[in-house]
Amino acid sequence: MDQDRDLYQPRPEHKFTFGLWTVGNTGRDAWGDPVRPALDPVRSVEKLAELGAYGVNFHDDDLVPFGSSAAERDRIVARFRQALDATGLVVPMATTNLFSHPIFRDGAFTSSDARVRAFALQKTIRAIDLGVELGAKIYVFWGGREGSESDSFRNTIEATKWFRDAINFLSAYSQDQGYDLRFALEPKPNEPRGDLYLPTVGHALAFIATLDRQEMIGLNPEFAHETMTGLNFPHAVGQAIEAGKLFHIDLNDQQMARFDQDFRFGSENPKRAFFVVKMLEESGYDGPRHYDAKAYRTEDEDGVWAFARGCMRSYLIFKEKARRFAEDTEIQGILADLRASDTDDGPGATGGYSAETVEAVRARTFDVDAMGAKGRRYEELDQLVMELLLGVR
Repeated sequence: MDQDRDLYQPRPEHKFTFGLWTVGNTGRDAWGDPVRPALDPVRSVEKLAELGAYGVNFHDDDLVPFGSSAAERDRIVARFRQALDATGLVVPMATTNLFSHPIFRDGAFTSSDARVRAFALQKTIRAIDLGVELGAKIYVFWGGREGSESDSFRNTIEATKWFRDAINFLSAYSQDQGYDLRFALEPKPNEPRGDLYLPTVGHALAFIATLDRQEMIGLNPEFAHETMTGLNFPHAVGQAIEAGKLFHIDLNDQQMARFDQDFRFGSENPKRAFFVVKMLEESGYDGPRHYDAKAYRTEDEDGVWAFARGCMRSYLIFKEKARRFAEDTEIQGILADLRASDTDDGPGATGGYSAETVEAVRARTFDVDAMGAKGRRYEELDQLVMELLLGVR
């Protein structure tokens, strides 16, 4: 038991990170006032370090309140940096709040008002400078207001162009400043707008393909965002990895067809959480494991730290389950049998094209009845995975 406690104890080398807005969430919602006092960012840094986290991330306004003077900004940043230095926590990622202030009621980079678009650029430039000043290597763009409830005025063609112009402008600015910074787009289908312009990982990948500096722009997929509309988050993560575009990841949990719940990681969909962790660990992804989640409204500050501890502990439990999956003789036996039966060294099997291969594929004979009758043993395999997750293997 003591060994298990150590196995699931978060440590900085696990690269677990939280946003100031996550542990600092006050529990306020559309129907109720805050139930917890706002946390001092320094308190969050100190407590996360105590729990074994690697880093802390922030929107510009999470750290420096909107409208602060230059002198106040410098004082806040110096105090925050002192806390980072004292605890050893780092800032791997930063982002900009382009959704809270009334000026962004109709979007930021895609606002129909050109002055708002210009202000959004100004605010983001300053926020990028702040993030780099504190060590950020990744800059996330979540377009919370980049969408619409009605398309009767602004059309999607214009909005997409403006969005592209903004990302091209900011990526050029980052390179011109010599910043060692990569951008990550964060898709979401809806909320707070009725419909958002980059709703899924697939949409975001297509958008990146139209940008000027594609090599520095990737993705920050979020578990809850893909799950809200019933999509499969492990598939989204896999597509991002295969494209070389998984720059950052937001881990949490979510029930399908609900508002953005941001539950503790692994609390609702443990099987999909397991496959995400397994994929991250086996793919060689070495970026932060970031928790964009929040404690239940029922909790006080002690509950917030229980929530943070639970997010990290669940990841480590799934990581250990992935190791056991790889060592389970029955599971691996089924996998080996399936791979052996799926092997084919004939023409058309490897995907390489040539005129000769075309003719060889045309000439092949297949026993379609036998192939169609072949069972896949997925029921058996999935049951073994469930038994592994439920702790009976």
